[in-house]
This record gives sequence, C-alpha cells and structure tokens, in this order.
Amino acid sequence: MRILFLFLIGVAFVSCGSNDKIIPPPFDGAQSFEFLIKQVSFGPRVPGTENSRRCQNYLISFFDSLGAKIDTMQFVHRDQITGKVIPMMNILVHFRGTDAGAKDNYLFAAHYDSRPRAENDNDPAKKMLPIDGANDGASGVAVLMELGRLFTIKKPRANIDLVFFDGEDWGESGNLDEYFLGAKYFVTRIDKNQYRFAVLLDMIGDKNLKIYKEEFSSEYAPKVTDLIWKTAAELNQKAFIDSVGYAVYDDHLSLLTIGIPAAVVIDFVYPEWHTSHDTPENCSPQSLAAVGKVISTVIYGL
Repeated sequence: MRILFLFLIGVAFVSCGSNDKIIPPPFDGAQSFEFLIKQVSFGPRVPGTENSRRCQNYLISFFDSLGAKIDTMQFVHRDQITGKVIPMMNILVHFRGTDAGAKDNYLFAAHYDSRPRAENDNDPAKKMLPIDGANDGASGVAVLMELGRLFTIKKPRANIDLVFFDGEDWGESGNLDEYFLGAKYFVTRIDKNQYRFAVLLDMIGDKNLKIYKEEFSSEYAPKVTDLIWKTAAELNQKAFIDSVGYAVYDDHLSLLTIGIPAAVVIDFVYPEWHTSHDTPENCSPQSLAAVGKVISTVIYGL
C-alpha cells in the first residue's frame, strides 16, 4: 500500500563532485561484521537498559580511540502506555575533511537500539521478548564504524558527521508517535541548514541483500538517492536495484520534515524482521561490504 506523506523541502541539493578522484581505502566487510557481533554481544540494546549503556560506552570509546570529536544528546521519553520515563541518548561523531575552507557538512546515520518486542515471531512465547537486532540496528552502525576507521586512514575532503540514534524502534506496532524518538529529538537541536544532505543506513546486513530505492527518499530526496544508486551501478554492486520497492517510515523522515534532503538505504524484505531470529547468523560480511563500498565511494567523491 502506498503511504502518502507531504513534506516541504526548502534546501536545494547541489552536486559537489570534483575532477580529482580520491580512491577510498578498502572497506573491510569482515571488520565491519565484527563490529556487528560486538554490539549483539551486549544483549538486546533496549533504551534505558544496562545493555544499551554498554553499547553507548562502546561506541563512544571506539570513536574516541580514532581521535574524533564526540557529542551526545541526552533526552527522556515518557512511555505512553506505562508512563515510565526512559532515558535515551544520541551519539554524534564529527570528522573534519581535508578542505580547510569547507563549510558543507554531510550526515550519515543509523540507529543502535534494538526492538523491545518480537511481535512477528512464530513462537507466541517470544513475542514480548526483546530482540538482538543484528540487522535491524547493528548492521547500519557496523558500517558507520568501519567508515570512521577509514577516515583515519585517509580523510575525505568534506566534513562528515555520523549520528547514532536511540529509540528508533521503541513504539508499539501501528503507533508512529513512539518510533524514531532519537531522530525526532535530533532535529529539534540542529540548524536545518547545517547539512547538505543525509543518508540513513538500516537493515543492510541481510544475507540475501537486495536494496531497492525507498519511495519517500526517491520522491523528496531524488538527487541523493540517484547519487547512491548511480555509484552502486558504477561499482557493479548488484545488490542495489534501480527501482522503487517500498515506502518505509524510518529516521530519515524526521530529517526530511525540516528540509534536509535525506535518503534511506534499507533492505526491507527481511523475513527475520522483528523476530528472535534477527541474529548474526542471518547477516553477512559481504552485504556490509557491498553497502560500505558504495557509501565510502559517495563520501570520498564529495
């Protein structure tokens, strides 16, 4: 079913290509997969839990070891059903490019929380249990972590911010008010002119990776979307399918609503979605590498 959504986009997208090609350092899919496994090792990363705090500390420690500038955005959410106040935190990591005069910033995002319930599980006893979120959460984070490592090997020209959203998957099915909590908070704390564009990575570790263009991204951020899929075609990355496959509510919508052109890269055809089977066994280093190569090529071409 096509979902209608209206946006007012006030920021124009302008290509920033250069004739001087920068070859990205090799993206290591195996290393990225290790980042995925490490996140899952903490247990379900449900907001407000010790597992979530351990993952937060892991991410902050990792990027601190790379010498990156790190900011955090702490906020709370009052659950609409229980009334419980849940502490949450976004993590923002800044990498300065080699162009000292660059004023343009680009945002690449993922969510690190995992879902507090497995409502799609075939086992009724597991439907109210939290999930590992190996693909739905950890995969996007794992690719961004490896990109951060590449930036320390060879800096891109442009200024790149990485943001790790909390509370993306908190809500009950059908209640969008309690989804995308970190992204909704994030857009209240930034200047809408701060970023030229944004790219969200979510559910990109599926072994049977097939990534179609997402409908909202194609309609409201067509130049960003086309840049990604054109790059994938040039790299012969066949997991990227050059047609619109689905309309997905995700963190990129919050960015679109304040005028930042934002595209999501997501494989939404994933049988293990919101089940107890969203584990590393159903993810692949090759899939992470395919996405990582495309996104790194986009970044180093800015």
